[in-house]
Amino acid sequence: METVTTRFEGGSPFLLDALILSFPSASLCLILLIEGSLNKQEAKMLIKKCVFAFVLVLGMAVHSSAEETWTITSLNWEPYSGAELTNQGNSIQRLRELLRKEGIRLNVEFYPWTRAQAKAKSNKYVGYYPAWPEEVGTSFVASPPVDWSEVGILKHSPASVSFESIDELFQKYTVGVVKTYKYPSLISDAMEKYPDHVDGAPNEMSLLKKLSKGRHVVAITDPNVMMYLAEKEGINNIETIKVLMEKELVIAFRNDKENRKRLELLKKLLNEL
Repeated sequence: METVTTRFEGGSPFLLDALILSFPSASLCLILLIEGSLNKQEAKMLIKKCVFAFVLVLGMAVHSSAEETWTITSLNWEPYSGAELTNQGNSIQRLRELLRKEGIRLNVEFYPWTRAQAKAKSNKYVGYYPAWPEEVGTSFVASPPVDWSEVGILKHSPASVSFESIDELFQKYTVGVVKTYKYPSLISDAMEKYPDHVDGAPNEMSLLKKLSKGRHVVAITDPNVMMYLAEKEGINNIETIKVLMEKELVIAFRNDKENRKRLELLKKLLNEL
């Protein structure tokens, strides 16, 4: 019986290793060819299988390397975003599902809010999210709304609170706020007008504890965040008295050529909803 001996000269060791490691059948094929124990017809069939296996491995590798990843910074702002939350929060999950339609992976790094915004200036990041439009810095550009939040007034339950306007609220009471947030003008204007009646907390948890202890009887933030944290901490002496507005949650894209392309892609995905 005539046999065929096949030599591998000048080939790529990487490609050969990838083929052997990825497909046992291809490995067997190569062993048999090298040993020279096949006739011509058998050799041709096994060579075809080897080539097919190699092409399949190569295609998978190319697809994997071509997959795009967006890395953003964010904050722990439960239930919208949070490192310990399932799917990293409702708003993060919404963005992740949108990007998945284009085969884009989302990677999220969590920091205190001021630091998250500062780190997003690096080329490593696409931007930061979720942000109110007022929080989009000068070197960034805002996306359309990806999700929505609320801005409302909460109070210490035992306290009696009455007011007709935001201006009157700040005039009559010390109002708790999160000092790292940029509030809508309706609120920020009153904060500037009555600075002695503003009590700034570093984060939502601190704001919650101050309100619960009666350090101030009213606070302005997202009621969903405060009530989520209150339930988590077993605090039951705060309540929402008025929702002032719904607020857009946007991605603050670092303003460069590549990110402007990403922004257009995101707009397309949002328009398809």
